[in-house]
Amino acid sequence: MTRTRIATVWLDGCSGCHMSFLDIDERLLALADQIDLVYSPLVDCKDFPDQVDVTLVEGAVSSEEDLEKISHIRARTRLLVSLGDCAVTGNVPSLRNSVGAEAVLQRAYLDPALLNPQIPDLVVPRLLPVVRPIHSVVKVDLYVPGCPPAADTIYYVVTELLAGRIPDIADKTRFGA
Repeated sequence: MTRTRIATVWLDGCSGCHMSFLDIDERLLALADQIDLVYSPLVDCKDFPDQVDVTLVEGAVSSEEDLEKISHIRARTRLLVSLGDCAVTGNVPSLRNSVGAEAVLQRAYLDPALLNPQIPDLVVPRLLPVVRPIHSVVKVDLYVPGCPPAADTIYYVVTELLAGRIPDIADKTRFGA
């Protein structure tokens, strides 16, 4: 039996969707017989591989690094799932859109009483002018809202995809729940 190659990705968000994924608990063992988790912040794989069947993406696109990463991932993924409200709408990370990236950097790095106030340019990825949901930069095949989506919803989505079906999540989740 060929195992489905699955990846999970974390862009700009809180990691709550990954925590819900882990909350699948013992059902992860049943999934382990059917999948190869080929990339994730949960495993020690540094480079996103080719020919991934399903990628669950959490978080919004808020930096040049996020933009490059999601474009790279889309090119190597058959089915891309926008997982959680940040990925679907921009949600909390997009709150900075009303004040702009420069104002956020100013407040974080220059306004506090620091010894040597400066905006880092080596460690912090260059912010995009606005935070964007994933579908505004790449094609998304499935949207799973929720902040975060419940473990049962994520499990349902993954098992339906493993069965070759596009899940109907209309009665499984909603924004903010």
